[in-house]
Amino acid sequence: MLIDTHCHLDFPDFAEELETYVARADAAGVGRMVTISTRVARFPAYAAIAERFASVWCSVGTHPHGAHEELDVTAEQLVALSAHPRCVAIGEAGLDYHYDKSPREAQAQGLRVHIAAARITQLPLVIHARQADDDMIAILREEMGKGAFPAILHCFTAGEALAMTGVELGLYVSFSGILTFKTSEELRRIARMVPRDRLLVETDAPYLAPVPFRGKRNEPAYVVETAKVLGDVLGLSFAEVAALTTANARRCYWKMDHAAPLAQVA
Repeated sequence: MLIDTHCHLDFPDFAEELETYVARADAAGVGRMVTISTRVARFPAYAAIAERFASVWCSVGTHPHGAHEELDVTAEQLVALSAHPRCVAIGEAGLDYHYDKSPREAQAQGLRVHIAAARITQLPLVIHARQADDDMIAILREEMGKGAFPAILHCFTAGEALAMTGVELGLYVSFSGILTFKTSEELRRIARMVPRDRLLVETDAPYLAPVPFRGKRNEPAYVVETAKVLGDVLGLSFAEVAALTTANARRCYWKMDHAAPLAQVA
């Protein structure tokens, strides 16, 4: 089995044939998927998808692109919403200096609020970091000093310093289809440096489809291709890397194995 630790099943790309995409993932051996929140205001939609499919779970949080739109969201609200039995993570939140769609101060403020919620709940914080390595390292070190919290550096494309800081602080590092791109040799080098018990795989679907599907709409089933390449990078068979990343994902998203059965939730 594989777990797609990060996808966006609420996006319009999947709206008309969501059952088909979930079934295709199941057929490919992707036994669990986590559909990730980008707006707290949309949490009922994420929860509804997770309630609909036994293999789908969700998170609650605000993407840095919309941080300025949800500055009124408090850690207490995130904690309350995360009590939903199908919610297994906080986020995604973080810093994105590539697009700068939200003021950087708002992004940092939102990130710290999400960190506080992760610290309280001990649910993993899903971190988005793009071209903001130095500020992310500084915030993570400062906040970890206030009290430990679990977290994932999702869709990792940053530099070695952020990866190693994350490892030092106990974070997981998740690799997407970008790992399979011909131009991603530096990323593959970093993947080899990450301790094996901290490695995750994801799609970030509908974005970033791996080779050989690059340029097409991504979907959870395609996480298989990323896992194959990660196995090649580590010198592991597909079965070994699937077992490894699945065990890591279950440890990280610990609530999956402790929640009530879907039938009771529904």
